Amino acid sequence: MSAPVKVTFPSFMLQISGELYAPLAGAPDRKGAAVVISHPMTGVKEQTSADHARLLSKAGFYALTFDAGYQGESTGQPRGLEDPHQRAEDNKAAVTYLTTLDGKVDPSRIGVLGICASGGYTSYAARSLTAVSRHLLPQPASGVQAWPKGSHAELPPMFSSDISQIPEDADSFFKDAASYYGSQHGNHPRSDQKVPPASYDLMVSYDSFNFQHLISPRPLLMVAGSEAQTLHYSQNAVAAAREPKELLIVEEKNHFDLYDDLTVSGPKLVEFFGKNLLRPH
Repeated sequence: MSAPVKVTFPSFMLQISGELYAPLAGAPDRKGAAVVISHPMTGVKEQTSADHARLLSKAGFYALTFDAGYQGESTGQPRGLEDPHQRAEDNKAAVTYLTTLDGKVDPSRIGVLGICASGGYTSYAARSLTAVSRHLLPQPASGVQAWPKGSHAELPPMFSSDISQIPEDADSFFKDAASYYGSQHGNHPRSDQKVPPASYDLMVSYDSFNFQHLISPRPLLMVAGSEAQTLHYSQNAVAAAREPKELLIVEEKNHFDLYDDLTVSGPKLVEFFGKNLLRPH
């Protein structure tokens, strides 16, 4: 498999670092269809986004992965900041970048794939998850004031990637997260799980799914594991959307299992994008 091409594109005042995967030789002709792939919170483009990009390029699609603003190889300070509005804008900017690839990508055949929190960011971008921050993520009482946006001080990790450091009574979400990010496959030096506490102030009033119905008539597919602690977010998002919409529940899989186990979800994604991006203009 050929290596992806390094690319950059602007998003607001930031420079976004991405990797463009071309369709593999001998793959089906997808008529210039392309998919933007947006990574999870605390992730980078080289992890699960790359797994999905390889799957889609093998199936004949262009696939664009990228690091969110403030994260990975993209610019922005403080490092690791999770700004939902910036994340949504990054997805729009990625789509805009793909429309400039004359002779490669058909601007009318571009889809977006969001993983984890990016499932919310891509939904938000598509109609212009973080309600999770209200219920699951740690909420520092005074951290927002103590960590101004320009601070370069050492940041606290959202969770440890060392499973032995996760308390026995911790929510299983954090245990599963540590298992993935601490694994050889999930670990990456630019993914350190350090999130400035100012992120929570930005996230707490943000809701990806308030206007979920506006995605229609564009088709929506959501994929979740039956054992995922976040399953209800997908269920609520699909319930709030209008047709065409679909929820695929992968049995006996948790939230993080589906980051790199594409046995069930992979063929479904290929089918979904193949069907909907190749419709007659």
